[in-house]
Amino acid sequence: MEASAPASTVSTNRRPYQQAARDLLRESLLDAAAELMADAPWSEISMAAIASRAGVSRQTLYNEFGSRDEFAQHYALREADRFLTTVEDAIGDDPSDPLQALREGFIVFLDAAENNPMVRHIVVRDPGADELLSLFTTRGGPVLELATYRLTLKISSIWTDADEADARTLAEGLVRMAISHASLPGTSPARSADHVVALLAPFIAQALGDSSNH
Repeated sequence: MEASAPASTVSTNRRPYQQAARDLLRESLLDAAAELMADAPWSEISMAAIASRAGVSRQTLYNEFGSRDEFAQHYALREADRFLTTVEDAIGDDPSDPLQALREGFIVFLDAAENNPMVRHIVVRDPGADELLSLFTTRGGPVLELATYRLTLKISSIWTDADEADARTLAEGLVRMAISHASLPGTSPARSADHVVALLAPFIAQALGDSSNH
């Protein structure tokens, strides 16, 4: 008779599978919302429609996210995380020109924001857009903290002589300006980036070194 696996082994093997399945479900639900938002404002998209697009029951959606508001927060954080990855890639790893590196990161963020359904609804002020906008402004603590943390790590990893407090100050300033420009664009991403970098240049030079002046 074949011996069964030890309980500890079964538990260890089951947990990663269950977590992977849950992660896939959550991503599918968030993707479904993004697809629906490409054609309709957030205020017109029901939780039932999101669940149907993802191929699950509405109860499954509520079991995963608790409420419509919590779902929106998770969606905003997921989109912010994706933006940050593109920004980090654009900044690169060359420490020789901080101004240009941060300028490129700012441009990429604004370009990505222009093509994001959620940001588009915020910018054109669709009915119900205030619910989404608040996730980046008045209730935007989690998004701001995530973005500031990620950008602080990126800055500190490239410009290793920078003081941690200065790196965080610079990161938070860039994040707040990026959110402002994305939610209320006034010019092209390149011109916006030029303005922001020109404004922050003295602090960047002091915080990251004289290389930004060369």
